[in-house]
Amino acid sequence: MGLQPRCGVIRWKTSDGLELLGHLALPETHSVRVLPGVVFCPAFPSQTNGGAQVAKMIYPLADRVAQDMEWAALVPNYRGCGDNEGDFSVQGWVDDVASAVEYMDERSEVEGVWLAGFGMGGALAAQVAKRDLRVRGVACLGTPVDLSHWDYGSSGVVAYARSLGIISERGYPATAEELVAWAKPAKDLRVDRCAAEIAPRPMLVMHGEEDKEVPALDARAIAEAHGGSGLRIISGAGHRLHADPRCIAILLGWLDSQITLIP
Repeated sequence: MGLQPRCGVIRWKTSDGLELLGHLALPETHSVRVLPGVVFCPAFPSQTNGGAQVAKMIYPLADRVAQDMEWAALVPNYRGCGDNEGDFSVQGWVDDVASAVEYMDERSEVEGVWLAGFGMGGALAAQVAKRDLRVRGVACLGTPVDLSHWDYGSSGVVAYARSLGIISERGYPATAEELVAWAKPAKDLRVDRCAAEIAPRPMLVMHGEEDKEVPALDARAIAEAHGGSGLRIISGAGHRLHADPRCIAILLGWLDSQITLIP
């Protein structure tokens, strides 16, 4: 039996003082002086996987990247998900990804941080990367160009998030004004604009040809805005690209190509 990655639950603090839990995988042994680091950003939960499970679906990928490719791989659980403190908001989740980048950057064995996000996780990754130059590259898989399809009324995405358990505080957001403020970062998020600012740093944009949740036109818009990204439309693939071996092979190949960026 081959060596297994060293992995387990880690904890860190966000900029606003919340404690988050995540899954960190490190290679059992490594032949390089330093390890490249990747943060895998999970998708928005669904009724089938729920807030407590959505990140766990990515843990095996992190373990594989750590052991087979000698990377340090982190899968953060967002605020409100599982046992984490806090309640869901787009701005809060952006801050969570930013704090995960900070955590990885501060680890002595890590040199360079990349982001890879699934679905909405790709949007969070792009939003963080556009303003944090420590992020050396971004992969967006099945990512919407914006969140304009959400219903921002109290009976829309807020109620849905509450049903998933990622908003637990009663009366949150408490007032109409708070709801407007809560929704604004989501309404303002444009992944194509982020992609334009991420350039010339590397970007991979991947999308399922048969994605029924996010149109492939979104991927084309993101890739076009970046100008130099590798756009891959996967024949016959749907929205859940983390479960498609072809997509994972492309992602791993892209990550492997990034190590030349480490001095």
